[in-house]
Amino acid sequence: MKSISRFLIFCVVFLGLLFPEPAFAQRRKITIKLASLVPENTPWGAALNRMAAEWRTASNGEVELAVYHNGVAGSEGDVLRKLKGNQIQAAILSSFGLNSITPDHAIMTLSCPFLIRNNEELDLVLNNLKPELETRINREGFFTLAWSKAGWVRFFSKQPVFTPADLKRQKLGTSEQEPALMDAFKAMGYQMVPVSMNQALVALNGGMIDAVYQSPVNVGGLQIFGVAKNMTSITIAPFMGGIVMNQAAWRSIPEQYKPALLRIAKRLETELDTSIQQLEASAIATMKNYGLKVSEISPAQEQLWYGDMERAIPSLLGSTFNRDIYEKIEALLRAHRGRR
Repeated sequence: MKSISRFLIFCVVFLGLLFPEPAFAQRRKITIKLASLVPENTPWGAALNRMAAEWRTASNGEVELAVYHNGVAGSEGDVLRKLKGNQIQAAILSSFGLNSITPDHAIMTLSCPFLIRNNEELDLVLNNLKPELETRINREGFFTLAWSKAGWVRFFSKQPVFTPADLKRQKLGTSEQEPALMDAFKAMGYQMVPVSMNQALVALNGGMIDAVYQSPVNVGGLQIFGVAKNMTSITIAPFMGGIVMNQAAWRSIPEQYKPALLRIAKRLETELDTSIQQLEASAIATMKNYGLKVSEISPAQEQLWYGDMERAIPSLLGSTFNRDIYEKIEALLRAHRGRR
């Protein structure tokens, strides 16, 4: 009997060495539901589909990214609630959604009007502050997978706008979901009218508002330029986006796959930056072909916009925008502009 027992033990050990996982064992499959408000037929949609395919390959089929495009998971507020309740595990959020995660207004400070003025400055700020911003997001129960520059916010108006005084004579439509920007423009003395951006065209046609601030891609998609036929050349603020996952979902992914999944997300982040810039330039060119006029402002007129914001900033720091992040951004930009 002892010989038989030893023989059986030997067989078990030998087979275990040959087949570390039993033939009948199934790999554990983790499904990550990712919500996106963006249409699938956009650079964002295409990038997310590529990310899903590459995650599946990199994880040997163990991590399945199921993308819910076109806002089918609900509004950004709905998506945040579902993220916290683990009904979905990941999402693309705008800067406003990212800001609502962090109660200290750190993310929204990136969109302070006329603070960051071009892509070169935005790259500088993000390269220096991304780790700190991600830490602030992550400590609220989320994990940041990637960031994206989603274009620049500009003024679109019925009448040409070259200076702050031109715009202050007009009623400026603002989304109720963007209280930080509304507060900033109120502090500068603008006539602010809350209106859903999906209703902006109706509001413009009905005389409820005379102008809006939006990204050119959104203005083109919503056909706002058909009434607000003038775009001011100055860029107001970068429009940011990001992909976040809740911490529970991130912890559920086997450690050996995480570096590869993050590399894929970061590579798509870089690809998206280029695609979005091309999309924005194309949107402006198309709108110009259909009658959009660009009000090119002079350097002296630019300074009027910048001075208007600088005078309003003291009343906004600590409430609308994060003082610490603002001061860090300002210091970076001051040194950068001084080197030119």
